[in-house]
Amino acid sequence: MSLDLVLILGGLGSGLLAGILGIGGGSVLVPLMVYLGFTPINAIGTSSLAILLTSLSGSIQNWRMGYIDWSKISSLGLPALLAAQLGAALAQYIPASWLLFGFGTLMLTNIYLVSLKQRLIDVKSSQPATTRQKLLLSTVTGSLAGLVAGLVGVGGGAIMVPLQMLLLGETIKIAIQTSLGVVVLTAISATIGHSINGHVLFSQGLILGIGGLLGAQFGTRYLPKLPETVVSNLFRFTLFLISVYSFVQGIKIIDN
Repeated sequence: MSLDLVLILGGLGSGLLAGILGIGGGSVLVPLMVYLGFTPINAIGTSSLAILLTSLSGSIQNWRMGYIDWSKISSLGLPALLAAQLGAALAQYIPASWLLFGFGTLMLTNIYLVSLKQRLIDVKSSQPATTRQKLLLSTVTGSLAGLVAGLVGVGGGAIMVPLQMLLLGETIKIAIQTSLGVVVLTAISATIGHSINGHVLFSQGLILGIGGLLGAQFGTRYLPKLPETVVSNLFRFTLFLISVYSFVQGIKIIDN
């Protein structure tokens, strides 16, 4: 199987996951590119370009179906944009194995955050957040997502979905749809930052992005039809598989 075909299929799968789970861009593409022999830093930079095309495709479809809340996207997106630049600048100074171990640890942490959803919602129901508190929580959520987007080459959805549920009390479907819109902004910022530092392989990124663009169209159409428990369990299972793979790849780098 040719490299271009593998990249297209990988992009297609990541786009499908992005549409259904709000993740799948860098969470799938970074490990895939490392497996194919690309350096972790190039995998991170190139995935940012692919994520931009994928998230834009999915967000346009969500907008057409009436599932986009622009106020939520803007409150998360601005801090995410700024933080993504910081993450992209820091990424080049961190050893490849550390990036992969950190990536895997992040995925495991997010599984735990999703499991706390109901407990946090119960607390919030008795103590509703004020407008100022919501703005602060949105800033924290967007900043962390943007930093992760630039640092490890994910769109930010892998952390933004759990944090929206944890801090803002959103349902998983709304968190996914909002996340995909914000990811457009973080991906733009991260792509620019990594391009300046020479980490983006444009031809491979466009091939991945075309596959992701097509996959996201299907994913966003099916998300509203799935039960929330199914989406939540699939989200956590996917994060677990990605974390295991990232740890294995990090260990291989150390052994070599």
